[in-house]
Amino acid sequence: MQTDDPTMSVSSALVWACRRDLYLAARSRAELAVVLLFFLLVASLFPLAVSPDPTLLRAIAPGIAWVAALLATLLGLPRLFAADWADGTLEQILLAPAPLPALIAGKVLAHWLVTGLPLLLLAPLAGLQFGLAADAIGILVASLALGTPILSWLGATTAALTLGARGGASLLALLVLPLAVPVLIFGAGAVESFAAGIGAEAHLSLLGAGLILVWVFGPFAAALAVRIAHE
Repeated sequence: MQTDDPTMSVSSALVWACRRDLYLAARSRAELAVVLLFFLLVASLFPLAVSPDPTLLRAIAPGIAWVAALLATLLGLPRLFAADWADGTLEQILLAPAPLPALIAGKVLAHWLVTGLPLLLLAPLAGLQFGLAADAIGILVASLALGTPILSWLGATTAALTLGARGGASLLALLVLPLAVPVLIFGAGAVESFAAGIGAEAHLSLLGAGLILVWVFGPFAAALAVRIAHE
């Protein structure tokens, strides 16, 4: 990690880490394509496997979309720190004259940009397959926009804790899935409440509060997990 200044500000460290991981992700486009293809396949196969009843499909659409988004996010989590840990880059990041939480935040932001953001763009297509109305699709996209960064932060902290562990990818999934349950409940519940005429504001507000919390405390928790794994 080379910089012109002896120290880096928080914003400079975040931008540097984000740009670096985006550049690395661009070099492994096949892995990104697998994540997006997985989301589309999961969302597309359910209408074929269950009853073609439009009412049933609209009822299960939010849950299916959120489960597909969670599983697709999990596919990209193992590479968040594993490659840097294997080639020694993570140790250099720990020793760099920059705030470690900001560097971690940049990596997580890059992870969301290459996994979560494309899922938002594909969510309307998945909603159309289940017969969701345009306004319901808008609520689904809004819930994913608020909830998928939370999944990225939960996964980042867990991925750091499982660095070097045998079967780390399996252990990562086992640890993240229970933590992600509230996000899935509020995310899918937002669309269901909107469809029932109750309104999605309460669920979206809870997701928004969770998003603020993870961006405030997530960088420090993930940085601590990285230091623990390195030691």
